[in-house]
Amino acid sequence: MEVIVVEVPELGNHAHLVHDGAHALVVDPPRDWRPLELAAEEAGVRIAAVADTHVHNDYVSGAPGLARRHGADYWLSADEQVHVDRLGVRGGDILGVGDLVVQVLSTPGHTLHHQSFLVTDPESGARTVFSGGSLLHGTVGRTDLVDPLLSRMMGRAQWESARQLGALDDRVGLHPTHGFGSLCAATVPGGGVHGTIGDERGTNPVLRTPRDTYVEALVAGFGPVPRYYRHMSALNRAGAGATPVLPPTEVDEVAVHAAVRAGSWVIDLRSRHAFARAHLTGSVNIEDCPQLATYAGWLVPWGTDVVLVSDSPDDLAAGVHDLAQIGMTVRATHLLGPVDTWLDSTDYRVADWATYSRSPRGSVTLDVRLDAEYHASHLPDSMHVPLHDLDGAIGRLPAGQVWVHCRSGFRAAIAASLLARRGRDVVLVTDDWDAIGSIGLPTVASRPAA
Repeated sequence: MEVIVVEVPELGNHAHLVHDGAHALVVDPPRDWRPLELAAEEAGVRIAAVADTHVHNDYVSGAPGLARRHGADYWLSADEQVHVDRLGVRGGDILGVGDLVVQVLSTPGHTLHHQSFLVTDPESGARTVFSGGSLLHGTVGRTDLVDPLLSRMMGRAQWESARQLGALDDRVGLHPTHGFGSLCAATVPGGGVHGTIGDERGTNPVLRTPRDTYVEALVAGFGPVPRYYRHMSALNRAGAGATPVLPPTEVDEVAVHAAVRAGSWVIDLRSRHAFARAHLTGSVNIEDCPQLATYAGWLVPWGTDVVLVSDSPDDLAAGVHDLAQIGMTVRATHLLGPVDTWLDSTDYRVADWATYSRSPRGSVTLDVRLDAEYHASHLPDSMHVPLHDLDGAIGRLPAGQVWVHCRSGFRAAIAASLLARRGRDVVLVTDDWDAIGSIGLPTVASRPAA
């Protein structure tokens, strides 16, 4: 038995292909399943079954489309209401993929009907479990995505499910779907892609903490949920991942200006420094990186037309790809030339903490980090508005020049572009938050509001 891990950095996830040398099972493929298909080709195996551990809340599943393409069974909980062809499975079912034996485990908690798949190689005796959003490396999947009011009930179910998996033999491999960078995890998971049940037994709090104590800490620690998550379940129940992604239209600068006037979101993928020097009035800067889909999905009103702008054709292609993974369609793209005089906005300043320390009186310091980051340490006189709430709060900010910062500059760059789009005088602080101590600026901690 061989397990092949395909990383999906734009989602913070891992997809898996496990095979016996001839037949393969694919678990939790994203909408772009081509890397998994390539892995199967390179291994010389046929995809015989495709499984989703749950109806996903963070991306469009590619499982129905991949199964259809290869004439494979699509496995999903029989208790889920979906509008796609599937082989409904339940906890306790025993299935086969070539010589491999697959046991379905009922592991609710992340979702109501979540399942894990325990795969055994009868010849070698090796076993590995694909745990989806149940037991993760160092944590578990969050339990507030189905309904925040059910968080504690689901948390208790998640604890029980994790304990069920934790009772497996130490040598059983553990392969969760949600990894480092996934906001489906309750806390930041470990960054590894391979591990064992034994690894978790010694370190994972869910396997070391009494149930009620664990659940209360779990629920109290949840961060905000990206807004686009609320649309993923319906798309996956309808089998949206089986439909092809329509390529965007390549347009000229006149069409981009028209798109802004029509209310489209024009997202500029260039670096924060290039955007600050010159950009199209009304555009928003989200640098091309693995977090693009998360923040575009969080900020862009669902269903709004999106136009991507960049000076890199590779970045445009990557942006279209990453947004398609969460069901967002890019209507048009524009490739900037070496000199684009049609970028009509005035520039804004980019500064470091040393420059900030000399900022003029009367200016506004805006911290756009998450609540937990802010309460742990912040500048005494700063205003705090998390990035995902900023667009609706700009009108309530005090008058004056706004110096905006985050932890590394990425979120602050998005915030600066949102402020500039609304006509505010903005300075983007791009220094890492940890560098603030070398400047001697005082910081304070605070308690979250009850």
